[in-house]
Amino acid sequence: MWNLLFPAITPIINKVLDLIPNENERARAREQLEGDLQKAINQAAADQREINKIEAASSSVFVAGWRPALGWCCVLGCFWAFIGQPLMLWIVQAFELPFKTLPDIHTDYLLELVLAMLGL
Repeated sequence: MWNLLFPAITPIINKVLDLIPNENERARAREQLEGDLQKAINQAAADQREINKIEAASSSVFVAGWRPALGWCCVLGCFWAFIGQPLMLWIVQAFELPFKTLPDIHTDYLLELVLAMLGL
């Protein structure tokens, strides 16, 4: 399991487990480690769900409003990057308007944020 979550440390974990001479003990240690890792992941997810519930129940816009605000910033950024700017560039060129450039949004960081907010 840890080889999927932590590929960089997988060789180190395997070397440490290979130090256990008894094959049955090694397998039991591997299962114990995977079980502990799964428990830690489940506990972290449960803790985050509880924090989300507490934040969502707050009446303060500074507590419950940061996610919607961040989401709307992402929506506006994506709208400008994929619809607004290309449309405005077309209008500028079609009507030969005196604008040289339009603001550009670096979508790599924006899309990372959008995907993180969507949980992907």
